[in-house]
Amino acid sequence: MLEVVGILACTLFTGASVYISLVEHPARMSLSTEAAAMQWAPSYKRATVMQVTLAVVATVAGIVRWWQGAGDMWLYGALLIFSVIPFTAIVVLPTNKKLLAPSRDLGSAETRTLLEAWGRLHAVRSAVSVAASVLFMWASRPS
Repeated sequence: MLEVVGILACTLFTGASVYISLVEHPARMSLSTEAAAMQWAPSYKRATVMQVTLAVVATVAGIVRWWQGAGDMWLYGALLIFSVIPFTAIVVLPTNKKLLAPSRDLGSAETRTLLEAWGRLHAVRSAVSVAASVLFMWASRPS
């Protein structure tokens, strides 16, 4: 059951992240800069709660399966999906804070550049979560 929880949490994270990278953010960026920034802020705040929860659940499930002797792939997958949390806190958060600054001119060229940078940074999280999902699924295959 723990394997199902870990795989489900990790793949749900991956699905949401990839959707944001391939669909939501490109659609957002087709809008004016001001509209894109206005849409980004509530989307980011809502997605944060869901994605942190899914990453933590997947991490814990993977570590427990590894600790139970299910194989190193569970640990590698857990470390990969966990890595999106410090990556976000260290690398992505400065961009988020700039985008959320109350004094920000939402229609400025700098805002557009920040949104473009955010999209590239988010794509890293998407790629890492895909790799973690593959490792979890690989680890769960019958021996």
